Amino acid sequence: MTTQATPRERLLDAAGELFYRDGVHIGVDALCKAAGVSKKSMYQLFRSKDELIAESLASHGPSYQQVLEPGPEDGNTPRERILAVFERQDAALTDGGFRGCPFVSTAVELKNPEHPGSVVARHFKQRLTDFFESELVAAGAEDPQLLAVQLTMVFDGASARAVVRAQALGGVGVTLAASVLDAAGIKAPELAGQTR
Repeated sequence: MTTQATPRERLLDAAGELFYRDGVHIGVDALCKAAGVSKKSMYQLFRSKDELIAESLASHGPSYQQVLEPGPEDGNTPRERILAVFERQDAALTDGGFRGCPFVSTAVELKNPEHPGSVVARHFKQRLTDFFESELVAAGAEDPQLLAVQLTMVFDGASARAVVRAQALGGVGVTLAASVLDAAGIKAPELAGQTR
């Protein structure tokens, strides 16, 4: 037995798709039409379009992260788990529907760090940095916090490059992330015995 989506769920789904594809400045009329919901209903469910932007990003963020981050107990080394994020980013770019990191895209479009959508975007970007940091701590990195920020910048830069160039990365993000890890002494097992 399937249940039909509520107007709220339809609005969140439509907003997630349209904001990612067309940007957060798409009009309320287009959103409501795509969701099959009246404007009156939308404003009864959400106080403002700003609230809808934030809630849509919050509702779709976990699935985006799940695509990127390996499971908690996959048996791989911290280095492999970190590089898996960049490999998954690479794979996402080949499907043709990739338009960049939704969190970065939203924050860049909104330009206001206090906007509810920017706050949600910042939260999810911090979660990625926290994932990197926890893996770096497990790997015994000397400055895991700084390295985690650097890896997040590699991720965001690779994402932006793919969008601007309208082409897949072809492993460039993976290679650059591996170089950052190598420079920090977090080497692949076959290189770990070699001197730096």
